[in-house]
Amino acid sequence: MQITQINGEEQHMVTGYAPDHVAVNGVRYSASLILRPEAVLPSWPVSDAAQLRVEDLEWIRARPPEILLLGTGSRQVFPARAVWRELRMEPWGIEIMDTAAACRTYNLIVAEGRTVAAALIVDS
Repeated sequence: MQITQINGEEQHMVTGYAPDHVAVNGVRYSASLILRPEAVLPSWPVSDAAQLRVEDLEWIRARPPEILLLGTGSRQVFPARAVWRELRMEPWGIEIMDTAAACRTYNLIVAEGRTVAAALIVDS
């Protein structure tokens, strides 16, 4: 799906997505990634939400956002119970959804001017 940028600021915005990629400012990423308005961490080494470890989110933990969106691929999958419990203890709110929903939600939250990060799993 193609997305039109909703603001004119120089920020990293999702401009398209499909099960096999996420496009950020027109650049296609075919591997999982972490996205913030000011930065992109390409090739995030997580391909399955069920295997997610808290350590996989160190890049986000260094500068906690107001909200973390976890996009879990083509369907919503929750991390292991112990990981989920730890993530809820972090200083951010967390929402877990499929990657398409996370992409749409990310753009809306950025447009609101809120601090957000999206950890997006791309199905291989």
